[in-house]
Amino acid sequence: MADEEIEAGEGKAKSPIVTYILIGVGALITLAVTILATMYFVGYFDPDSAERIEQTVQQLELDAASAREKAEELARGPDKEKLDSPELTRFENTYMEIERPLVANIVNSRKVMQIKVAIMTHYDDRVVANMEKHEFAIRSALLDVMRRVDETTLSAPNFRKDLAERMKTAMNAVLENYEDFGGVEAVLFTEFVVQ
Repeated sequence: MADEEIEAGEGKAKSPIVTYILIGVGALITLAVTILATMYFVGYFDPDSAERIEQTVQQLELDAASAREKAEELARGPDKEKLDSPELTRFENTYMEIERPLVANIVNSRKVMQIKVAIMTHYDDRVVANMEKHEFAIRSALLDVMRRVDETTLSAPNFRKDLAERMKTAMNAVLENYEDFGGVEAVLFTEFVVQ
């Protein structure tokens, strides 16, 4: 009986080693199956996967190139259009000088202002003819503008420009009153003396 117990003890000792070996082999088989299944689902065994990857890479490169072109186009801004310059129509300027000088006293001063005035118009000779026709009314209107000048106005930086504008308005008002058309574009001073 003792021999049987010894043989049974040796048999029990051998069985855990076989169990460990079987467990190790089972773990290796499970690991191998897991790796192979992962490789299968990822497409490792699919011969077309390399081509699909290559196509995807090419498509990404094309998308990047088109995005770069759009960015460069936006950076350049809109295309500039070249327009033909229109044919410029220039008016012929006609000048006329009022022959006699205009003389007026400066308000609240002992000074006197003497000026000679010329006009410029873009219109035809009708404006010049109307100016000559109504010379006395125009001289009176200009003298009326001049008589409002005082010493403080005289020292203003834009005095001459303002005076010329007021004279132009006065002349056009007289011409519109008598001829229904002004036409004086600018008043120019050919002489300007304040004493």
